[in-house]
Amino acid sequence: MPTLLSTKILNTSQQKKLLNEGINVIQYNAIEIVPQDFEIPERIENAIFTSKNTVERIPKAALRNMNCFCVGKKTKRLLEKNGASVIAWTEYGKDLAELIIEKFRNKKFVFFCGNLRREEIPSILKKNRVDFQEICTYKTELVPKKFEQKFDGILFFSPSGVKSFCIENELKNSAALCIGTTTAAEAKKHSDKIYIAEEPTIESVVQISCKISKTL
Repeated sequence: MPTLLSTKILNTSQQKKLLNEGINVIQYNAIEIVPQDFEIPERIENAIFTSKNTVERIPKAALRNMNCFCVGKKTKRLLEKNGASVIAWTEYGKDLAELIIEKFRNKKFVFFCGNLRREEIPSILKKNRVDFQEICTYKTELVPKKFEQKFDGILFFSPSGVKSFCIENELKNSAALCIGTTTAAEAKKHSDKIYIAEEPTIESVVQISCKISKTL
């Protein structure tokens, strides 16, 4: 029976899917999200969100008055659930920034993000002189943990998760099962055995884990 390590606690249905495939899974949270104090501008016409963590930090009443641009299907769903109007969304930050440049470059934006946000969106917007303001709503803290056991594969859901795991451990011969290309790029610094989910979702990581585990 293959044994996988998930660097994020999975929900019950995700765990069952792995167990039903005969996979033993050990789980822990490799990172911790710590809310930060911040002030919301009185009026925001257009807002950028790159994760559910940022959406959860904004009051629903404020969200309903914004035109939202976001990264990720789940971020979009949460925004819409909270009554926000999603003008555009993409799976990756670089694609969203390029879409904004193409169709909305004359608008003014507020970019709600975490302290470890990637550079694609701000660098592309700055390069093209788009007016935007960054507001940090949470801090990502690494939670290193030493594992004596070796794993057939390790599920990674962010570059920060890879960094956290590799503080106390080595990937060595373990397969790195990654949620997307940016996470895979970080994992490639430590291993050549990289697999990327078809979609940047937790469910897709679980799916590829079930598939790849049969070959490990």
